Amino acid sequence: MTKSNKELSSEQREELLKALKARFEKNMNRHEGLEWNEIQAKLDNNTEKLWSLNEMESTGGEPDVVGYDEKNDAYIFYDCSAQSPKGRRSVCYDREALESRKKHKPENNAVDMAADMGIELLTEEQYREMQKLGDFDTKTSSWVETPSNIRELGGAIFCDRRYDTVFVYHNGAESYYSARGFRGSLRV
Repeated sequence: MTKSNKELSSEQREELLKALKARFEKNMNRHEGLEWNEIQAKLDNNTEKLWSLNEMESTGGEPDVVGYDEKNDAYIFYDCSAQSPKGRRSVCYDREALESRKKHKPENNAVDMAADMGIELLTEEQYREMQKLGDFDTKTSSWVETPSNIRELGGAIFCDRRYDTVFVYHNGAESYYSARGFRGSLRV
C-alpha cells in the first residue's frame, strides 16, 4: 500500500473492520442507537475513509464511532485510545512551529500528520464531548485545533484530564513532549 494510493488490501480491510466492529460492540455507551451494519455499509462505499481509519488505528488511536450527523448523513469517528495515540506523540503543533526550531526538532507536527492521514484535529469542544464518554488523557495530553488569534501570537493549545476535570492549556507551538500527541476526528 502506498500513501498516494490510499487503498487497503483485502486482508488489511478485513482486519480493520473486525477491529472496528469489536470496539464498537465493546463500547456501546459511545454510540447508543447506532447500528454497526449501517456503519459498515458506509465504510464499504468509502475506501479512502477506510484508509484514514486504518491510519488512525495503526498509530494507536483506537478510532470508534461517537455520533451521527443526521443533516449530513455522516458517522463521526474520534480517536478513543485511553491515552494520546502513541504513534503521534513528540510532535510540535504545525509546520511553521517545526521550521522555527533551531535545535532538537521533532520528526513531525500534528497539523501535517492529521492532514496526511485524512483526519482533522479535535477542537476543544469535541475534546470536551469525548471526555463525557470516558476518561481520556489521564497521563498524556493532546494538541487540539488552535484558534488563529492564539496561533498568530506563537501559541497553541492542548488538553488533558486530571483530577476528574478537563483542562485546556497553552504552550509555544514549537514545543513537544513525549507524552503529548494529538487526537483526530473523521466523518464517514
